Amino acid sequence: MTPRKRDLDPWRSLVFPLLSRVDPERAHRAALGCLALAQKSSGGLALLRRFAGPDDERLRVRKFGLVFPNPIGAAAGLDKDAEAVAALMAIGFGSVEAGTVTPRPQPGNPRPRVWRLREQAAIVNRLGFPSIGAAAVRRRLAGRRFPAIVGVNLSKNRETPASRAAEDGAAVLKTLADAADYAVLNVSSPNTPGLRDLQRREALVDILEAMAEVRPRIPLLIKISPDLTERELDEVLSGSLEGGAAGVVVANTTTGGGRGGGLSGPPIRARATALVRQVRRRCGPSLPIIGVGGISRVEDVVERLKAGASLVQLYTAFVYAGPGLPGRLVRGLLEFIDREGVRRVQDLVGVEA
Repeated sequence: MTPRKRDLDPWRSLVFPLLSRVDPERAHRAALGCLALAQKSSGGLALLRRFAGPDDERLRVRKFGLVFPNPIGAAAGLDKDAEAVAALMAIGFGSVEAGTVTPRPQPGNPRPRVWRLREQAAIVNRLGFPSIGAAAVRRRLAGRRFPAIVGVNLSKNRETPASRAAEDGAAVLKTLADAADYAVLNVSSPNTPGLRDLQRREALVDILEAMAEVRPRIPLLIKISPDLTERELDEVLSGSLEGGAAGVVVANTTTGGGRGGGLSGPPIRARATALVRQVRRRCGPSLPIIGVGGISRVEDVVERLKAGASLVQLYTAFVYAGPGLPGRLVRGLLEFIDREGVRRVQDLVGVEA
């Protein structure tokens, strides 16, 4: 039985208020740990599936040679080390993007490094890619069959110079390509010094070509910054196309949140939507887009699809709304296409680009 809307209220009225008294990173670890524990048994997964929305053919998305059960994905950062992939799929996500994963383990930036902006339902983070490393993530994914799409978000280690970023990208992909359905190169986080310089055309082409040489069949995408100038956007898009990227993820966190970190959540929604529209107008439908940033309601999903995204992802809204959110978005999306007489969700893509 699917929980009714009122059954999900305890997250807002009880669970989140309790978690919000705890350091944000510790609270996230606790919530993720509970999901990871629940997925260890068939009974736990069955309980989680009560949150999910209907499995409906009209929500299928066919992109990158893959079939996504629905367009609602868990963005990178939600499950950095692939601890709870099965659990996140059980509650209704059509895809889970693990990461960001680095070749070798690294601790990330010193704590504190995550802050809630509760009045805005937003988050600021300067995590700096804490990662258990590609080999450990592989042990959690390889050989397992998942009911939805698994992506891996990857980048270089902090100490790796930009000149050797292609080596790090190829190393992660070599380790994880047969354990994931697609890969996303993260060159746009504001929390690793010099990383955003890799959004230049020449750098992107070098990295993409090095990765494709290692694993030519896996779809490779680029995650871009919302803070690009017009010239920089042209650079990253031309580099993505020239390097053979299968698509782009639009967009990462913005530097406008203070504390030297990246801001996510509703404050960046308008900017992220506008950037999706810009990318769609520049590249047309030939370069598929995954829309990220400030998505928390079904209206946000519809807006991003109409702007040109084929898929969407969320993270910050999940922190504030809890495990019922993916199911609510799926049900709301079905209600919308029924009400509007739309045959399938993909017919919405780009109609207002």
